[in-house]
Amino acid sequence: MMLYKLLSTIDRNTIDCEVISLTDIGPVGVKIQKLGIPVRSLKMKRGRPSPKAFYCLVRMLKLLPPTVVQTWMYHSDLIGGLAAKLAGNIPVVWGIRHSDLSPQGNKRSTIWTAKLCAALSNIIPKHIICNSKAAVKVHVDLGYSKDKMIVIPNGFDLQNFKPDNTAPKAIRQELNIAHDAILIGMVARFDPLKDHKNFIAAASILHGNMPMVHFLLCGDGITDKNSQLTQWINQANLHTHCHLLGRRDDIPTVAASLDIATSASFGEGFSNTIGEAMACSVPVVATDVGDSAYIVGDTGTIVPAKNPQALAGAWQDLISAGKTKRDSLGEAARRRIMTKFDLKTIGKQYETLYQSVAI
Repeated sequence: MMLYKLLSTIDRNTIDCEVISLTDIGPVGVKIQKLGIPVRSLKMKRGRPSPKAFYCLVRMLKLLPPTVVQTWMYHSDLIGGLAAKLAGNIPVVWGIRHSDLSPQGNKRSTIWTAKLCAALSNIIPKHIICNSKAAVKVHVDLGYSKDKMIVIPNGFDLQNFKPDNTAPKAIRQELNIAHDAILIGMVARFDPLKDHKNFIAAASILHGNMPMVHFLLCGDGITDKNSQLTQWINQANLHTHCHLLGRRDDIPTVAASLDIATSASFGEGFSNTIGEAMACSVPVVATDVGDSAYIVGDTGTIVPAKNPQALAGAWQDLISAGKTKRDSLGEAARRRIMTKFDLKTIGKQYETLYQSVAI
């Protein structure tokens, strides 16, 4: 999504863009196509690198050589970086959007790919963009070239993500809950690092103290067909108060409907969903991972990861503080995003870097 946001704001009069996906085009690829940007797919199967697809990538880059190749995440950094070298030593900028490489939250192949990239980091990329300071430390410790590291945080579209007084009523009507029900939400795909189990455990604790509160989860894999997730919810006796919305195309409305937004992750680089909620003037409770504490600043609450008691306690404190206090924090949160993470400013940083590499 950050790639999509970057492409939506970049100056197309000075930078011509094309996207090549290692796998399929996917929903985000379709959104990028609607911007008028070509998206091509190498159709690799996930977890199964294809020599044929790699050859096709090299050939694509040779036929219409770009001025700069920007790769996005480990497998792309490795495959795209090598292809750019073979296609004529095209300048490469790597992209890292990860700050946790623990075995608990990552596939073995991902960890080994990151280690291989570390070994090649002095040879392939001109620069390595990390979206968080936490990511820089993790990857320098792994062996990545420190001198090539640059931090460009995620940016947020303040025209799209903004306060919306109609959103709370609309989402509560959809969920068939009271118009004044307190709603705590987390927008995240179902992934070990996002730690939905932590969220559900905290929700169970809060439900015991404040049974009127409702919980909203949405993202890829967040449906009642997810047996693991529904098992956690049923075991916590939250089936009437926890609402699973799956993938949504109206995230600004969902974010603006919340009383409290949450990130329960134990691994995160720079959280998009935290910033999006803050841009909608919603206070955040987030775990202390990646750059989450830096994003939130003093406009919300930071708690330890994998600690449902602390997460539930922070929620309860914000609810008990009252709507006026939450509104005040939400307004401060939007001001912080405007000051530090406006998408247009972030886009300019990418443009400046690309132009320096192209010289």
